[in-house]
Amino acid sequence: MQYLAIAAILAVVAALIITDGTGSVAGVEPDTLAGVAFGVGTLVLVTAGYWRRFGSGLGVNLRHALIWLALGLACIVGYSYRDEIQGVRSRVVGELRPGTAVVSGQTVAIVRRQDGDFEVEAEVNGRVQTFAFDTGASAVVLTAENAAALGIRPGDNDFTTRVSTANGTAYAAPILIDAISIGPITERRIPALVARTGALAQNLLGQSFLTRLPGYEVRGDRLILRGR
Repeated sequence: MQYLAIAAILAVVAALIITDGTGSVAGVEPDTLAGVAFGVGTLVLVTAGYWRRFGSGLGVNLRHALIWLALGLACIVGYSYRDEIQGVRSRVVGELRPGTAVVSGQTVAIVRRQDGDFEVEAEVNGRVQTFAFDTGASAVVLTAENAAALGIRPGDNDFTTRVSTANGTAYAAPILIDAISIGPITERRIPALVARTGALAQNLLGQSFLTRLPGYEVRGDRLILRGR
């Protein structure tokens, strides 16, 4: 590279010496041509020095360049396939945490627990609650403790509805839930019940919510809920 710079400068000098007798070279004044020659020579020398430093650590520099290139390509690919990657992440989380909604459009899939039951995480009036999927329950039922956590505390005289539980017949208080959301599925103003303290061990996701949906089914180890 140094030899190229010297050759370029010599060529310009020779051109300055061999003029056409008018004091210019190809119509360019000697002072202008000298300035161009100086600039070109400086640029070539700087480039030569940089190339020498880059070449002395060529392997390391190339490796770093390839790493940055790979990172850039990964960012581009990740952005282009963000929806597919989100779907894969949701499926993995669903497998690791049964009860977590795996969303695909307006469809929600929930993986069965190891004990064979389906546990569904839902938002009730904006707060997360866990439910047992129970097609035999005529309504959504909240335990007294979970209802209290939502700010719902029926009075003693409100427990007027008889319900059958694993512990026998009990009384529950009718209420109206503003909204229940499971993934993208949201149903509003759901009739529900609050069981007396100790009458129920877990919230039940019953027919007063399920019959609002366009459809639901159990397919293998998955519960499929379909929204609008």
